[in-house]
Amino acid sequence: MTRLNEAAASALPSTVTRPVYDRRAVATGVVHLGLGAFHKAHQAVVYEAALNSGDLRWGVLGASLRSPGVRDQLAPQDNLYTVTAREGEEAHRQLIGASRGVLVAPEDPARLVRAMAEAQVHIVTLTVTEKGYKLDPATGALIEDDPDLAADLQSLDQPRTAPGFIVAALAQRRAAGLTPFTTISCDNLPHNGKRLHDAVLALAGHHDPALRDWIAAEGAFPETMVDRIVPATEEADIAALQARIGVIDQAMVKTEPFTQWVIENRFVGERPDFAAFGVQLTDAVAPWEAAKLRLLNGAHSGIAYLGGLAGIEFVHQVVALPAGRAFVEALWNEAAATLSPPAGLDVAAYRAALMQRFANSALNHRTRQIAMDGSQKLPQRLLATIQARLERGENIDVLALAVAAWMRWQEGRDDAGTPFVVDDPLAARTAVSAALATADAVAGLLAIDAIFPPALAAHDGFRRTLVEALTALRTKGARATIEERFG
Repeated sequence: MTRLNEAAASALPSTVTRPVYDRRAVATGVVHLGLGAFHKAHQAVVYEAALNSGDLRWGVLGASLRSPGVRDQLAPQDNLYTVTAREGEEAHRQLIGASRGVLVAPEDPARLVRAMAEAQVHIVTLTVTEKGYKLDPATGALIEDDPDLAADLQSLDQPRTAPGFIVAALAQRRAAGLTPFTTISCDNLPHNGKRLHDAVLALAGHHDPALRDWIAAEGAFPETMVDRIVPATEEADIAALQARIGVIDQAMVKTEPFTQWVIENRFVGERPDFAAFGVQLTDAVAPWEAAKLRLLNGAHSGIAYLGGLAGIEFVHQVVALPAGRAFVEALWNEAAATLSPPAGLDVAAYRAALMQRFANSALNHRTRQIAMDGSQKLPQRLLATIQARLERGENIDVLALAVAAWMRWQEGRDDAGTPFVVDDPLAARTAVSAALATADAVAGLLAIDAIFPPALAAHDGFRRTLVEALTALRTKGARATIEERFG
């Protein structure tokens, strides 16, 4: 069967939306670090819209900071891939031509630095997950004993980390008399622009205080909020798409119709007409970000751990249960009270839309996919909300149940006794405490200050509520616990 490429694209069925521009005339205006499914289904679609509008400055050079997998998927396809947005039986398929290729950073770090330093590059975006910023969650300082960051602190001739590549490229631009690029974090982190700014300036200052000062004065690191559910692509998805369009697309991504990108209106140099392509530009991202983290992401984490422990494979299956849906609504009741919604955000309507998105059975969004890297996600998704409620003397029963489910998850066995791998950078450390008796397990996990702020960990009410919830999960199981509490 034919593999998707430029030649095959001309014969795709009319149901696939195709580029209307000449790909040969596209310039590389964006470099994206951490190229993966989310970027391909989110930011790249915006750049595709810019290209289709006739603004050919916004081709995207992707970079993998680890493995060649994405490059090896895209290169045989002339860097073409399809995005399938599905809800129920409805599906929209779009061929994306914005990719200018993929560099694998460990193969030739200097090549990636040179590409980022090109004058035509005006924007560098990142999806490197929380752990890619190399910042201590508790202090905000660089994690200097991280092996890759330690290497970048020694020399930036062959960078290994996202901050390292950014600093090295900005140094080359400064030496060439160019302005900085706008650097945009697209990770689900509170104050993601400031975190990236702090990491870059700290690393730059270690090497060259004058470079640090130039970046601080001339650069831009806008805050952003991104939202689109992008489940992992499976072989069955590739086969189903092949049956529809007649070619094999090994780089396809699947997603939902909904998409949102909010960017702080702070840039240096050129940019696409973002607003024309559905991006919201704002002076204050934080209220949008808080609503998304505490409602969508917080609920997702609770669904992932409770559903995963109960042996429920997909998000839509959890909210199909009356008790599962009631759990989510109860968690939202607690979380919504901590928000200061921005103008234009109707929280009740947002909640209704989120529930519809969670119930989208066409996505097959796996609970175990969401459960990854929980130690990095808990602080902003659940713990910040809990702290806000405790400071106001409000109960935290539902939010604490979600945290207790994460604690139970660290044991590496679901309620049926089936083992699984806890995919988390702190898994070795959390497993030690998770194996203890309930009260000791809670105490041991709360002692990990990279996850739990000391003041929160020391809160007696929080600790008691966690012990009660973890006891219920261990003795009754996740499904029986939510049935009893929310059924």
